[in-house]
Amino acid sequence: MSLIEHFKSKGPSGFGYGTTAEQATEGLDLKGKTFLVTGCNSGLGEETMRVLALRGARVLGTARTEAKAKEACQKVAPSASGFACELSDPASVRACVEAVKRDGARLDGIIANAGIMALPSLEQKHGYELQFFTNHVGHFLLVTGLLDRLTDAGRVVMLSSDAHKAAPKGGIEFDNLSGARDYAAWRAYGQSKIANLLFAKELSTRMPKPTQTANAVHPGVIQTNLGRHMNPVVNVVFGAVGPLVLKSIPQGAATQCYVATHPSAAGITGKYFKDCNVSPPRADAEDAALAKRLWTETEKLVAGLP
Repeated sequence: MSLIEHFKSKGPSGFGYGTTAEQATEGLDLKGKTFLVTGCNSGLGEETMRVLALRGARVLGTARTEAKAKEACQKVAPSASGFACELSDPASVRACVEAVKRDGARLDGIIANAGIMALPSLEQKHGYELQFFTNHVGHFLLVTGLLDRLTDAGRVVMLSSDAHKAAPKGGIEFDNLSGARDYAAWRAYGQSKIANLLFAKELSTRMPKPTQTANAVHPGVIQTNLGRHMNPVVNVVFGAVGPLVLKSIPQGAATQCYVATHPSAAGITGKYFKDCNVSPPRADAEDAALAKRLWTETEKLVAGLP
């Protein structure tokens, strides 16, 4: 298949690589529905919030500060509500959970979109490698804290990545969650992304209602603010080849919007999606025992946080 044919190809869902978030939600009436989107102030989160609001949904958008969240809401979805949620700060995440509960909304979906990527050198929070802590532990705290706010058909969408395939052998280095023994930027990022995937898989078995779902998605390779920590040379290459091989932000937001809202995705749970279709992840990302262990270890980790 040529590159052009790949861009135009469609999967069983009727959507594919080149589908945009607006196309994936075309014709949907989301009036009366409410979605929470983390990382709403830039890139995929901003586009996801815009498109959900365009279809009539109410959006609760989170960013690292309340000011950033509210500014993003006013910019693209004036009806949206902004909340502070710094995922690397447990106190901020818990405060966000309580603020959303005070708001009173029932959530039709939680789109765990925010994250950090490829930190060039080891950074830690509470003794844990920062990408793992932010991308996985922060969202674990947020999502589990809001499970009782999901509607009976509520959906949780975890933003993972095909970069999960760069995770260390075995998926999760439980004996090196600090990163202190051996740190490599992309391996650590891959570990955080396979953690997102495993979390969705285990969550799918723990949902309070059998009609609720949890899935992970790969947005595609997109040049967004997520890449701000990358080697400048890599960013220059991205800038040069981007128009040829990278997805646009509207294309990158398509899969999470599709999985969160589309009727044809209802009832599908514990899966990995890319290009708006179910796709096989790395083999150990399907390991139910590994997913359960990660959940258990994360519960212990969270219990020890201030």
